[in-house]
Amino acid sequence: MKISEFKDKFKSIKDMGFVRAKRSGATGIGYTLESLLEITENNKAQPDIDGAELKAHRTNVNGLITLFTFNNKVWKMHSLDAVKEYGSKNKDGRHGLYYTMSLKPNSAGLFLDVRKTEISVRHISGEVVAVWQLQTLADRFMQKIPALLFVSTFTEERDGVEYFHYYRAQLMKGTSPELLSDQFRAENILVDLRLHDKGTMARNHGTGFRTYEDKLPLLFNNIKDL
Repeated sequence: MKISEFKDKFKSIKDMGFVRAKRSGATGIGYTLESLLEITENNKAQPDIDGAELKAHRTNVNGLITLFTFNNKVWKMHSLDAVKEYGSKNKDGRHGLYYTMSLKPNSAGLFLDVRKTEISVRHISGEVVAVWQLQTLADRFMQKIPALLFVSTFTEERDGVEYFHYYRAQLMKGTSPELLSDQFRAENILVDLRLHDKGTMARNHGTGFRTYEDKLPLLFNNIKDL
């Protein structure tokens, strides 16, 4: 489907007002929109419409989504040493480094340091744990989400059934290291460390870069209302 075709179809969907969900639960909003657009549901990691990923957002719900993961050659400490030095035990007794990083030091003394060209996880002692180049993160972001069709949606419940009013569609493209730096400083992009001690090595599930759904527009350079 071309953007021009989407634009025409979306206008008709917007004019419908509230429509009954075609599926219950968290995925109902996207499934209902795709059904109205006559898009066949798929689980492939590829753009949905003319090179753009389609994302429907509940205006009154501020959920977290994962933008991408990235770990390649970023660890300045051996990852197992980092777990042993700064990790903690979870409720199952597993020793791990599972932290959502903040600009302020956490209980382990780790914090996120944001600079012009890079971000890093550091300890208050001065030790550098891991470093990510912002250009690399911008490239990774554009690889995962080259363009985004962001559909804002009012929701309401009637007799236990959710209804959606898809009222705005925006086409978002492009980002930059400078823009991402600003959003890391504003803590609109969260960095999740996800690794644990496997005895002779650290098992890394991939450092997650996440954001709140309503902050997605802040991550793009170009936004156009459709």
